[in-house]
Amino acid sequence: MKATDKLVSVIIPTYNEREHIVDLVDSLFAEIRAPLEVIVVDDASPDGTADLVDELQRENVVLIRRKARGLASAFHRGILEARGDIIAWMDADMTMPPQVLAKLIAQLEEHHIALGSRYVEGGSDNRHALRTLASRAINWLARTVLGGHVQDYDSGFIAIRREVFDYVTLLPMGYGEYFIEFIYDSHRAGLKIKEVGYAFRDRTVGVSKSAPSLLSFLITGSRYVLRIFSLRLRFITGRD
Repeated sequence: MKATDKLVSVIIPTYNEREHIVDLVDSLFAEIRAPLEVIVVDDASPDGTADLVDELQRENVVLIRRKARGLASAFHRGILEARGDIIAWMDADMTMPPQVLAKLIAQLEEHHIALGSRYVEGGSDNRHALRTLASRAINWLARTVLGGHVQDYDSGFIAIRREVFDYVTLLPMGYGEYFIEFIYDSHRAGLKIKEVGYAFRDRTVGVSKSAPSLLSFLITGSRYVLRIFSLRLRFITGRD
């Protein structure tokens, strides 16, 4: 059976995303030709995001309301609920195009993992210069310390075969650093990873949750750095 014939579960974590969520859900059903379920994991958004999703009453749209907060844990909860043979996850803010997700799914014919990449041919990072610089620095550090051929270690935009979880565990901790660990462990397990270039841009509505202030921006960056070096230490000490 082709990847495009299998059920695809797309997990979308939300917190105050009422401006985008309906358009994103509609776009996913328009662009993904495979059987599709969309799982929205909402972290008690005060702007009514969850209520808006609930009002859609659309078949194959699953709403999970949580009182907890956290990006990695939201993805983990969605994965637990997913029924698909293919599992994908992405941001809710329309910075990750659904038509690119369709390309990622097609790559699973020959690869275990396909991720949207800003730093391979066809990709670009069109955000504020400071955020672009920080992301490039984190990726340079990850490639230098962890090795591997992956150019966008903190992409966060991905489609995988369900069988990947037979080899790798997604740890529900952190913001974007969980993704670095997931990709590193996948590479170490010998899984085939394909990067597909796409143009990433700043969100046009709302406020980014990754850098709402300079202080949180620095704190988030330090967590990425610590996770990278802890992964390398784990490898050196043989705790893989």
